[in-house]
Amino acid sequence: MIAVITADLINSSNYSESFLDEILKNLNSEFEKLQQDYAKNEIDFEIYRGDSFQGVISKYQDSLKIALRIKSLINKVKSKDQKTSSTLADVKIAIGIGAFDYKGDSIAESNGQAFQLSGRTLDEMKNDSRKIRLKTPLESLNSEFEASLFLLDAVMEKWSQASAEVVYFLLKGMKETEIAKILNISQSAVNQRKKACGWEAISVLLKRFENVTTQSF
Repeated sequence: MIAVITADLINSSNYSESFLDEILKNLNSEFEKLQQDYAKNEIDFEIYRGDSFQGVISKYQDSLKIALRIKSLINKVKSKDQKTSSTLADVKIAIGIGAFDYKGDSIAESNGQAFQLSGRTLDEMKNDSRKIRLKTPLESLNSEFEASLFLLDAVMEKWSQASAEVVYFLLKGMKETEIAKILNISQSAVNQRKKACGWEAISVLLKRFENVTTQSF
């Protein structure tokens, strides 16, 4: 079993060329960092069509955490002439967990149940407001996380760039003091952003996801 993440940037045709370039540069850098964080060949991502990307994750239990790490990365990207703290870029993400039938020379040439579940789910999301969904071969698992991820959507919709920035570093396992040093703010400011982004609830959901997917497959 593997996890496949398929994702599209939202309304990317409205981004300036420089802003889209900045997002893609950040994504490519993040994909390299993820490969460094995991064992060799456990994770691989590719950008295609200029505003979409797909990734294969052997440790499927971590797929939601990785998806949120990528989403928070995109949400925190700033444009050069930005005057508000609102997030300017967002993404729709579909996670598919299933079998891996064929491994090609690239992700685009690979196939299997996880790819099909992820791709079809993203297609279903194009005409609704959902930002993140999960599809697996187990209906009990799908039902549980359909509700949980719907609530997560509502929480993430309220993120500012400052909140997303803190979420990103928390998902990398950093402590408040470390984040404060990187962002050049006080630890109390980090803690306030942590509360504002709903981190306590998110961390409980991530643990539940890890435990349930481990037990289910």
